[in-house]
Amino acid sequence: MRCRNCNNNLNLVVCDLVSAPFSNAYLSDSELLLPEIYYPLCVYVCENCWLMQIEDYQKAKEIFGEDYRYYSSYSSVWLRHAEDYVNMIVARLGLTSKSKVMEIASNDGYLLQYFKPLGIPCFGVDPAKGPAQNANKKGIETIVAFFNEDFADELIYTKGLQDLIIGNNVLAHVPDINNFVAGFKKILSPHGTITMEFPHLLELIRDTQFDTIYHEHYFYLSLATVESIFRKHGLRIYNVERFYTHGGSLRIYACHEEDSDNPTKPSVTEMLGKERQEGLFEKQTYMNFQKNIDRIRIQFLQFLLEQRSAGKRVVGYGAAAKGNTLLNYCGIKGTGLIEYVADASPYKQGFSLPGSRIPIVDPQRIFLDKPDFIIIFPWNIRDEITRQLEQVREWGAKFVIPIPELEVIDA
Repeated sequence: MRCRNCNNNLNLVVCDLVSAPFSNAYLSDSELLLPEIYYPLCVYVCENCWLMQIEDYQKAKEIFGEDYRYYSSYSSVWLRHAEDYVNMIVARLGLTSKSKVMEIASNDGYLLQYFKPLGIPCFGVDPAKGPAQNANKKGIETIVAFFNEDFADELIYTKGLQDLIIGNNVLAHVPDINNFVAGFKKILSPHGTITMEFPHLLELIRDTQFDTIYHEHYFYLSLATVESIFRKHGLRIYNVERFYTHGGSLRIYACHEEDSDNPTKPSVTEMLGKERQEGLFEKQTYMNFQKNIDRIRIQFLQFLLEQRSAGKRVVGYGAAAKGNTLLNYCGIKGTGLIEYVADASPYKQGFSLPGSRIPIVDPQRIFLDKPDFIIIFPWNIRDEITRQLEQVREWGAKFVIPIPELEVIDA
């Protein structure tokens, strides 16, 4: 296998999660009668450019197609983050009704909806038909397509150069990252800005966030690697900010290399230095990752088996892709250890989790059944979920956070 950035041979295995079905391939009742396909889930890091990546076993068009069931608008924390971003970027860049804004991987219009009341022209591009249709129904123009260099040429003809290009949690989802970034260079206006958010590799390694590894994520990104890819295509990262979304993310601001209106801020050099200091460019940093993963797996399985032996009822909350990685690596099947997983999204309710085949139900089920323990799989929004479920304290239920350390907390 070769690095999809620099074509270097990949020899350093960061972790081997054996195999799993696609984490967002939720199963209908009829699909439960059929066998599932499991694909190898092994992660490598390139010792030349230090890009961490998995092998491409299925085309992105098949992953992010008709049945893609992730809708961004069902997290109040994420919506607030999106609204705060829009208010900030409009003021910072001085965007007006004459500006042009494009979001790539715009999903169901969760972010662009906040530009509309400000009268700022905007549109989205997203390959997932369902979320895109929802956005269009809300009056947010969304083109169903994969963004790449060729499509950028088409957009220039129909939409013109863009003053702001937004991409949240999309850099990791495109197998040809160089072709993707090359498209930015073409469609960005001379003094425009690109902002991209992505989970930070530094946090993934530090907190053993192995559940964020799944087939839909082709890459696990450091600032240094992203900076080198952008520089290769004539783009310069001039600012970087850190956020706690998705367990710890970076937001980069980029412009054309020659754009003197946006001098590079100290934050870029500081974060690059921090990554080097934390050992992201040293082989040994990656060699302990598997050991930490297996420790988490043992803790989680011991907890579930102990509660089963004690006759306690255990359910989950949040049918997130990260939960599927955890469940499948732990070899959990059926409802013996976890009765069901509740999720607020009606697009997931009535389906079952891939691999484990645990049913997904409406959160109201929790208040009827009164379970003893509720496992929060999307631990990155644990505060939002515990607030939503504060009523469970009436019967003494406890929350369980499986990563980075098994933690049992009172409601």
